[in-house]
Amino acid sequence: MRVFVTGATGFIGSAIVQDLIGAGHQVLGLARSDDSAAALARLGVEAHRGDLADLDSLVAGARACEGVIHTAFIHDFSQFMANIETDRRAVEALACALEGSDKPLVIASGTMMVQHARPATERDAPLSVEAPRAASEAMVLAAADRGVRGSVVRLPPTVHGAGDHGFVPRLIEAAREHGVSPYVGDGANHWPAVHRLDAARVFRRAVERAAPGTRLHAVGEEGVPMRAIAEAIGAGLGVPVRSLTQDEAPAHFGFLAMFIATDNPTSSALTRSALGWSPEGPDLLTDLREGGYFH
Repeated sequence: MRVFVTGATGFIGSAIVQDLIGAGHQVLGLARSDDSAAALARLGVEAHRGDLADLDSLVAGARACEGVIHTAFIHDFSQFMANIETDRRAVEALACALEGSDKPLVIASGTMMVQHARPATERDAPLSVEAPRAASEAMVLAAADRGVRGSVVRLPPTVHGAGDHGFVPRLIEAAREHGVSPYVGDGANHWPAVHRLDAARVFRRAVERAAPGTRLHAVGEEGVPMRAIAEAIGAGLGVPVRSLTQDEAPAHFGFLAMFIATDNPTSSALTRSALGWSPEGPDLLTDLREGGYFH
């Protein structure tokens, strides 16, 4: 299969590209710059120039391939809602490009939109239609009625591994700056986690075999207590660990304060069954101890 991948040079997208190639697929990668095109060339991947705001480039890339994996997102939290709208328009363009083709369209989403005291499952809809990426999810699932084999892969807030530049490195940076590794309250809230190579295999198997209109959870660990994450960071940096109140959290965590106390236990049982997938990489705390996060 020839697969069009957006975000192909990103932390998760590059792992997906390598997994697809390893499984015998061809990849056409979206490249918004000469540097991105060169990075794709080093992976042996053909570059397709464009970006998320260039809808014509997205349509052309999708129509040139037998499947699409969309992982690109503009990670600028100062313009978060504008970036959510850019994502929605990109997904809409991709879905329209594939309409009536029965080709697969797999998009990335997040588990944070299905927060429950119990583990959230793939059957859970977003808690609100206003939730980030809820509109993109709904669009892909509805596309199943228009001849698109659409599926959604929800990623946990912690996708870890070599090259990680997501939430955990930001927590490490804040702990290094302030000389303390805190958690909020009793730190008993949970974040699900997955290794990037395990997440990549979910996307690849989704484009190969996911049923139309399905949600999937690329979750290796159902929930790691935030206190345990803070303790691992404290040990790695040699700094103390302590509790913060909700009011104290913004001064330490900045924009991450809105996420840090979230309880987001998430199950991937249905995904494992549907795709024959099970995680193989190290768990988050092992990766923090042994994966070079503090070098």
